[in-house]
Formats: sequence, structure tokens, C-alpha cells
Amino acid sequence: MQKIEIISLLSESERVMELLQNRGAVELCDSPSEGMEKLDTDASVAQLEKSSAAIEQALETLSKYVPRKTSLLDSFKGKRKVSASVAAEKTARLEKYVQIAYEITRLDREIKKCEDSLDRLAVRKDRLRPWEGLEEGFGWKGTETVGGMAGYFSGKFDPGNPALPEKCDIRVISSFNDHVNVFVLYLKSERRQIAAQLSEAGFTELRDMEEGVPSELIRSIDAEISKNKKKIADNIKKLKGYSDSCDDLELMLDYLGARAEKYRALPNLALSDSAVVITGYVPEKYSGALVKELESRDGVVASLSEPAPDEDVPVLLENSRFSEPLEGITRMYAMPSKNDPDPTPVMSFFYYLLFGMMLSDAGYGILMILGTTFALKKFVLSPSMNKSMRMFRNCGVSTVFWGALFGSWFGDAVQVIAREFFGVQIGSIALWFEPIDDPIRLLLWSFAIGILHLFWGLWAHFMNLWRHGKKLDAVLEVIPVYILIIGICPFGAGIFVQGVDQRLVNAGLIMALVGVVGVFFGAAVKRKNVFMGIVGGLYALYNTATGYVGDILSYSRLLALGLATGSIASVINMLGVMPDGVIVKLLVFIPVFIVGHVANLAINLLGAYVHTDRLQFVELFSKFYEGGGREFEPFRKESKYTQITEDN
Repeated sequence: MQKIEIISLLSESERVMELLQNRGAVELCDSPSEGMEKLDTDASVAQLEKSSAAIEQALETLSKYVPRKTSLLDSFKGKRKVSASVAAEKTARLEKYVQIAYEITRLDREIKKCEDSLDRLAVRKDRLRPWEGLEEGFGWKGTETVGGMAGYFSGKFDPGNPALPEKCDIRVISSFNDHVNVFVLYLKSERRQIAAQLSEAGFTELRDMEEGVPSELIRSIDAEISKNKKKIADNIKKLKGYSDSCDDLELMLDYLGARAEKYRALPNLALSDSAVVITGYVPEKYSGALVKELESRDGVVASLSEPAPDEDVPVLLENSRFSEPLEGITRMYAMPSKNDPDPTPVMSFFYYLLFGMMLSDAGYGILMILGTTFALKKFVLSPSMNKSMRMFRNCGVSTVFWGALFGSWFGDAVQVIAREFFGVQIGSIALWFEPIDDPIRLLLWSFAIGILHLFWGLWAHFMNLWRHGKKLDAVLEVIPVYILIIGICPFGAGIFVQGVDQRLVNAGLIMALVGVVGVFFGAAVKRKNVFMGIVGGLYALYNTATGYVGDILSYSRLLALGLATGSIASVINMLGVMPDGVIVKLLVFIPVFIVGHVANLAINLLGAYVHTDRLQFVELFSKFYEGGGREFEPFRKESKYTQITEDN
């Protein structure tokens, strides 16, 4: 990274900012402002964000009422390309599209309001429907001498029940199970006595019904329901009429995002009455060309300098084509600090190696290679998706390699198909050995590869210390650990297998003892006094012993996941050929084979990815890498939906 300072005439400042945003190569930082002014753009940013929120809500509304037809492959197609001239023409009418967004939102609110009204009307109608036969209606005042009240009996209702009052007429309006709705005509002079007798007989009077004849109220409600449904249908029709505006609204959303980003950056500038000062960080590989382009404009001067040692300089990862796809893995963990090496090239070879060993089926590896290659060739992918596809393609190559060594091609599909459909017995097709027949052998190789992986991390630590001038620390912290682990290997191998030469074990134990002394001495010499040196040395020995034993045992997951993939694949093949008869067996085998192996690939692909990441983050990175850096975030146009292409 280099520090760039740009001084521009005020009249050129807008074009300079447009150029920097289009190039996307400079991370702006706060410019020195002594004797100069700063811009306050909070109000402008708020207005842009308000318009963006309106358009985003409108797009969400349209996706609900006018869903686009999409397929699984659409996620790989990348952003829609729009020429610069078309984009300029459409964004000039920004206000029109903002108004369209507000109109879409208004229509959606009206639809929701009508839907809420329909729910309320449905509740009213359901409550009135049992009383549709009540001609008098609720709130009926009666005559001078006769009154009426509506209510219901809970439980069985017997009109001939002697407990019912005699001076009233009870008319059943409707009944449902043991719930009987009735209307009672009574003499007003006897109301209190009749009400008491009815209550004793299980009658409950309704007092909260809306006034009116139920049948008339229901007709009124039906009219309101029809009115609301028509309004909903009309509004949905209007919304569908805006479906052609989706692409333009997406363009506006990207445009507003770019403008908001520019306004957020403006407070970093320092202004006078006639000039603007812009400072930032630029990658060295872009700096020369950018300065040349800036100074080709009248009234613009740019200069480069090295950042001060105490500056918070951002980090931009740059790797070979082999390692570049794994930069996303590094970002998941942490960006390197100024004292760290980039861990991406350190882990790249072993990442692919370990991933392939965990998945370890050549058939699955071929599917990965074909699928990722198709996506890379067919679709315009975003940079991050492109890197992911390339990463999984490289992992697929490693998977084919390990699958061929272990003889796994969709499990034992080659042997099963030959035996069940052609009557031919085929033995092992492994180029090395079959793990399921010799798991201890694979376990030992897993530990061996794990030790090499750890040694590679230690070597990165050695080189980092050496590069920073700490040569004695590099020797004392790394070489004794190498000697200790190499020395203990023959003894460790003898625990799992017989036949390890005792002379080799004895020589290894001597090496391990030398390593123990080296680890103790390397930690002790860093302490200020003898006592602290002894304590520090013992702690280093304990930490090395327990830490590296745990780390090495972690690589047993290579055995576990490799066996799981092959075993499940073989079970799928076995299930497919269980029926009798070649024709029936073939008809069953094909769908079982396809569905089973796709599911097995998906599950174990995820497992291999997660556990390979884990081995990098916990086992490898802990040996040499701290992280804590800040990723380079250039001032540029970020878009979600569209990619602006320059006109020829």
C-alpha cells in the first residue's frame, strides 16, 4: 500500500471523485483539515437512503405479487449488464422511478388495508349467520306491551321444560350441537321475573350484537366484501402493470447506492475556497497509472508516499492463480496484520490435499470438476463466486486423485455394476489400497500428513521471525519442536502396528530427548531470572506436548470422513441392486444411484469443507498466524443487480 494525496481545483473535484469511484482503487481516509473546511453530508445521505428504502420496498412488493420465474442456475448468472449510455438516460429520470416506488407501496398498503377489512367483515358475518332467520333484528324495541331479547341455551334445550316461564314465547333461530340460539318474546311488565326464570334454565342474553336485522346486515357485509375484493383485484392489476419496471428500479437502487457511497466519502475531503485535498491508500500496482491519469486533468496534482509505521494501513490480498481461490477462507478467519505473512499461499496446497482426502471419491470429484467448469464457462459470476467455483474445482481434482488411489468411484459402483448386470467379478481397482480393508494404515497416513501440515505452519513461523530479524528466536522456537515430533514418531507408530524396528524407536527417543532439551532451553533463555526460566521451560514443554498431541490426533478426521463417504456410497449401491431380476434391478438401481449419490455428495461435501477449514484455522494458523488486519475497502461503485459497461 502507498499513501496518495490529491490536490484538485474545486471546479474539478466532482470529476475527480467520479474517476476515483469508477476506478475503485483508493480507500479514502480523513484528509488534514487545518485551515480548511469539512462537508456535512448527513442530510443528503439520509435522503438517498430514504429513496433507496422506498425502491427496495417496492421491489419486495412486486416480487410478492408478480414473482419472476427463476431457476436454480439463475444464482450463477451474475449481475445484469447495462450500457453506460442507457444507465445515464434512465438515472436522469430518477425522480419518476422514486414516485413509481411510492405508488407501488401505496397500492400495497391499500391491499393490506382491504385484506384486514375482509378479515373483520368475515368475523362479523360468521357471528351474524346463525341469526339470519331473526326477522325482528337486534335492538328491536318491541311494542307497547311486548318486548324481545335474543340469547342462547347451552346444553340440551327442551321447549316443554316446566322450568321455563309460561308468559313468554321462545322461538328457536338456529342450533349447533348443544348450543341453541333463541329469540324470546315476553310481556314487558313481567320482564324481570321472566329473565330470572330463563337464567335458571340456562339462558344467556346477548347484549353486544350490532343493531339491525341480521339478514340485512349480512347483505350489507357481502356488499362490502365484494367492494374490498374488487379493490384488491384492481390494485393487484395495477401492480402487475409495474412488472416491467423491475429492471429499472433495480438500476435505480444501484445508482442510489453509489451516490450515497459518494456522499458518505465527501466528509473525508478538506476544502478551501478554491481547492480540495483528498488522501487515501492505493495498492502499489495501481498507483503509477492512477497518478498519471489524475495528473492528465487540468488543475489536479497527485503525489505518492510510504505510510508511516504507526498508520492503520489496510490489507489487500494478492496471490497466484493456484492460491487466489482460497482468499475467502482467509477472510473468514481474519485479515493479516502488518507483521503477518499472507496465510493463503501457506495453506493452499494442504487445503486442496486435505479436502480431497476427506471426500476421497473419484466419481464425486469428476462431478465437482464438471459442475464448476460449467458454471465458470456458462455464467458471468461475481468475483467472490468465481473464486469459490475455482476453489471447488481444485478440490475436485484432489478428490479424483485420492479416490483413484483408494479405488472409490461412486463407492464400489464399478464392481457392483459388473457383478450384478454383467456377471463379471472385479477385484480392487485401487491404485494404492482400500481404506475400508486397512483403516489403521489410513490412520497412520492421516497422522503423517497432519504432521507435515503442522511442520509447514512452523516453517512459516520460522520464516516470518527470520524475515523480521529474530533469527535466534526462529531457531529456538521451531527446530526443537521438529526434532521432538520426528523423534516420537517411531514410538507412536509402534502403538498402532507391530514390526517397527527397535533401533529406529531407540534413535527416535534420543532425538525426542534432544527436542525436549531444546524446547526447555529455548523457552528458558527468554526469561529474566533462573526461576522464571525453569518455570517458562516447563510450561513450554507441557504446552508443546499436550498441544501437538491434540493437534496430531485431530487429523484422524481424515480417516473418519474418508471412510464415511465410501461406506455410505457402497450402501447406496447395495440398496440399488437388492431386487431380483435384471430388469427390475436396473429400474430400481438407476433412481437409487442418482438420488443417493447426489445426497451423499452434498452431505460429505459440506463435511469436507467445514473440517478442512477447521484444520486450517485451529491447527495450521495457530502455529504462525495472528491476524487482526483491516481489509482494503476502496471507494467504488457497489452494485447488487447491475453492471455498467462502457460504450464503445
